Amino acid sequence: MNNKKKVIFEDEYESTRVPLNARKSLLSVSLIWIGFPMIFTGTVTGATIVTALGFWKGMLAALLGSLILFIYVGALGVLAAKKGDNFVLQSSITFGKKGSLIISGFLSTLVIGWFAVQTGLTGNNMHQAFGYNLFFMTLIAGILYLTITLLGVKALTFIGGVSAPFFLILGLWAVSDAISKSGWSSITHFTGNGSLTLGVAVTMVVALFADSGTMAADFNRWSKNKKESIISSSMAFPIANMVALTFGGLIAATASKNADFFQYIASKGGAVSVISIILLFLNLGSVCSHCLYNSSVGWSNLLGKKMRSTAFVIGIIGTIIAVSGAWDHFIQWLNLLGIIVPPIGAIIIVDQLLLKKNTKIIKSFRIRAFVAWGAGTLMGLLTEFYAPFLSTAFISLLSGGIVYEALSLFIEKSSKGKQETDEAI
Repeated sequence: MNNKKKVIFEDEYESTRVPLNARKSLLSVSLIWIGFPMIFTGTVTGATIVTALGFWKGMLAALLGSLILFIYVGALGVLAAKKGDNFVLQSSITFGKKGSLIISGFLSTLVIGWFAVQTGLTGNNMHQAFGYNLFFMTLIAGILYLTITLLGVKALTFIGGVSAPFFLILGLWAVSDAISKSGWSSITHFTGNGSLTLGVAVTMVVALFADSGTMAADFNRWSKNKKESIISSSMAFPIANMVALTFGGLIAATASKNADFFQYIASKGGAVSVISIILLFLNLGSVCSHCLYNSSVGWSNLLGKKMRSTAFVIGIIGTIIAVSGAWDHFIQWLNLLGIIVPPIGAIIIVDQLLLKKNTKIIKSFRIRAFVAWGAGTLMGLLTEFYAPFLSTAFISLLSGGIVYEALSLFIEKSSKGKQETDEAI
């Protein structure tokens, strides 16, 4: 009985590096990632972007955002695969051990909101499509997604392996059905209503996975080497992400009354509607379990608790937030994440991948990292208000990285080898 329990509940290495003998196969880590962005939320974003920008410009925004995510997540994943560190350990090197309490606590809390948004979206879709009770369906979704997370990282592999092919097959059928009624010409000539700029659209794409993408180490620490980490990350960005965005964009460009991808499938009735419900719970269950896993690994490390007991508490909190109506603030949530989160990952990349100056975890704060984070966030806010045609996510990411590098080079030059002073700063 005990042996069976050990097989079901594997060690999640909440507070330590994942040893090489415990690393997962390329297929396993790839399935974790591919099931993350190939979701209905991505189709909603794709539809929103294409409705605003038109088909071709919307697809350009989707591609640009997906490529930014590939470079961003891929670089953070390489660092994780090299050492086996989760995000808390990874951020401790750049922000300091005490500083990491702020960074990892902040992101681990933000991602609870993302769990709540996706759980709320499940209930919202069931209510709109079939008239089911919104509160009850959201509650059921929260319980199911929490249960999946309790099984650990291997459950993420399983649900990704089931959800992604299911989504792809049904999605291809839905898109073919829509195209057959409107024709390719009407899609390619769809111009949109001009309600968004290209920059804002790119930010929306990046912001979809800014939080969990920054915490990529929680997933890529299971990769056996850097090459496999890059390959597995590419399964999500740009590949799976572009699939979801394109499906949503194509449905919107057909000028369908049901521009929402799930609503379009659910409206077909009969067996297709039943299949759409199964896909909905599998699909959003995949991203919700990923988000809850991120949050649980982070908080379990910070609190010195086990991942599963932490996930249980956080899952309950996230479900309560979901039934309160978090889905209504979806766009505002994306805008927030697109401004404040990307500089964090950029600073880690510059510090550990480009400068390679810091390899040890110090006890104090590394103030320069927080200054750079603030600068990147400020530039993102300024862009939001004064240059909304640009991507706030890209500007904040780039600014945070540049400021950190400039500060590091200046301090290194001025300190003249005073290592203790340099580390304290």
